[in-house]
Amino acid sequence: MKFDLTSFDVPELGALITAARKHKTALCRCRRRPIVIVRQELTAIAAEHGYTIQALFGDEASEPSARKPRRRKAGKVAVKYRDPDNKRNTWTGRGSQPRWLRDEVKRGLSASDFLLPCLAKPTANSKAIGQRSVFKAG
Repeated sequence: MKFDLTSFDVPELGALITAARKHKTALCRCRRRPIVIVRQELTAIAAEHGYTIQALFGDEASEPSARKPRRRKAGKVAVKYRDPDNKRNTWTGRGSQPRWLRDEVKRGLSASDFLLPCLAKPTANSKAIGQRSVFKAG
């Protein structure tokens, strides 16, 4: 929002500044107060009437920082697949196939071509990779 301040004279500018300051203080009052202050006031009000915060709100009111327990992180898994062109491109066999491996499979290579020797078994549950396991009766 822009104002053409050159058209205002000195008393009008003073009135504008005063109105802006009043509006600014009104906006600052609408902010939330710190939780420590609100907690102190609530405990004082509860004590006046003969209650405790725990009696009013339960056990969760006693600890303000009570959080849900964190979910356990999944363990690290050894690398199973590696790109021979770029050694930094690796895949553990979990999750979706990375782009580099997907592109190679589209070109006609098999994912088992990128398995690390002696370190990994193929992710697929098939006995023979790349061979048909079901045949049509004909």
